[in-house]
Amino acid sequence: MQQKRNIQIIEWEDLDKRKFYSFGVFMTMTIRATVYPAMLIRTRLQVQKGKSLYTGTYDAFRKILRAEGVRGLYRGFMVNTFTLISGQAYITTYELVRKYVSNYSKDNTFKSLVAGGSASLVAQSITVPIDVISQQLMMQGQGEHLTRFKVKPKASAGAKHTVTFGQTRDIIAQIFAADGFRGFYRGYVASLLTYIPNSAVWWPFYHFYAEQLSKMAPSDCPHLILQAMAGPLAAATASTVTNPMDVVRARVQVEGRTSVIETFKQLIREEGFWGMTKGLSARIISSTPTAIVMVVGYETLKKLSLRPELVDSRHW
Repeated sequence: MQQKRNIQIIEWEDLDKRKFYSFGVFMTMTIRATVYPAMLIRTRLQVQKGKSLYTGTYDAFRKILRAEGVRGLYRGFMVNTFTLISGQAYITTYELVRKYVSNYSKDNTFKSLVAGGSASLVAQSITVPIDVISQQLMMQGQGEHLTRFKVKPKASAGAKHTVTFGQTRDIIAQIFAADGFRGFYRGYVASLLTYIPNSAVWWPFYHFYAEQLSKMAPSDCPHLILQAMAGPLAAATASTVTNPMDVVRARVQVEGRTSVIETFKQLIREEGFWGMTKGLSARIISSTPTAIVMVVGYETLKKLSLRPELVDSRHW
């Protein structure tokens, strides 16, 4: 018999899809803008050799802000906003697969694991080309000597060299000239090996932590608070488990490597076990607000998107 749960889960068939997608775009954009600086810092930390550029997350934040200003923390952000498409694809796949699996199993952990992995597979197929371009842009400035492609400065009369507005087009042209269409899917396997396990681990742990917290919390504690606490715990767990492959993924995509295994071996050989933890603190820092905003936003999104006849049947 399925264990009775204190926290009700709003399923796909309960939603007004028009509201769901309208609110979803706004939610995804808000999350991206909030955590993008931490994503940029994580990428630079993972790609640098040893501590050649930054000694840690705070040091990177301080140096980038001082040398490149706030804009430096948002290099490549406009390109990255195209991941709004993959974000909607992720949410849709997760909910549809979860609904399909429920026909064969009522176990919430199993449904979350399969749906999370499937959603990540679909999303990464859309996201990888965007990541390849945005990561090259992230590395410009202080980290440009670590990347294969550099934005060409344009001289303006009576002024210092300035980066052209068409820097994204410049990077795309360089990637295509060097690697062809396949260059935009460099690191695709590494991305799948990172994000499918990450997503497959995140959702089961999210529901697990939420259930455990609901058992310890007072009966009148709002469900949304418990879910907001469970999200960061699940994110920290998933980030720690998958960080080694995330380091490899970043190096494959930025440095233009072709072998995941050789990149992994070289990382271990040059930097030892601790090389696998590079960028972990930045990743957890970025995943914590992401998880809080995503959980609160996603659960609120689903609540706001409930079909009218079901609104009074769901409680926070």
